[in-house]
Amino acid sequence: MVTTHVFIAVSLDGYIARQDGDIDWLLKRDDPTEDHGYAAFIADIDWIVMGRGSYEKVLTFDEWPYDRPVLVLSRQLTDTPVPEKLKGKVQFSCRAPGEVLADLTVQNAHRVYIDGGQVIQSFLREGLVADIVITTVPVLLGSGKPLFGTLTEDIDLTLISSRSFPSGLVQSHYRLTS
Repeated sequence: MVTTHVFIAVSLDGYIARQDGDIDWLLKRDDPTEDHGYAAFIADIDWIVMGRGSYEKVLTFDEWPYDRPVLVLSRQLTDTPVPEKLKGKVQFSCRAPGEVLADLTVQNAHRVYIDGGQVIQSFLREGLVADIVITTVPVLLGSGKPLFGTLTEDIDLTLISSRSFPSGLVQSHYRLTS
């Protein structure tokens, strides 16, 4: 059985990026002396599923940061070739969340990291997220891309743990309540 997991940072007012996709506010808070648990989280992940916006942001980094296969969900990219340097590392798909998980089950995936606001929202709407780790950065952006969008019904969460860091970041781990 495939389970999906979210590990993401947000501003105090709930944004994952500025409206133009910029995450400068997050990158300047990156403190290599603080372990926020990402290395332990990603060590147990088989696949990463992300949206086009996240993929395009990662492409601006100096190097490709993932050693796991990445599936990019995008209607726009589905018929475009994967860049040569990412062949064997990245695939494009326009399939729905349930179909994606069925495809990954066939590939023997067990734990999948879901990244990107719209992708996270679509998996949440379909009840396909097991847990969410949210690290809140003490900054107010005022506007931007929200982590959570409009819902047709409440999604109940159970707090598993919460911790704060000397830098002021606060991390909360939630399990979706069945």
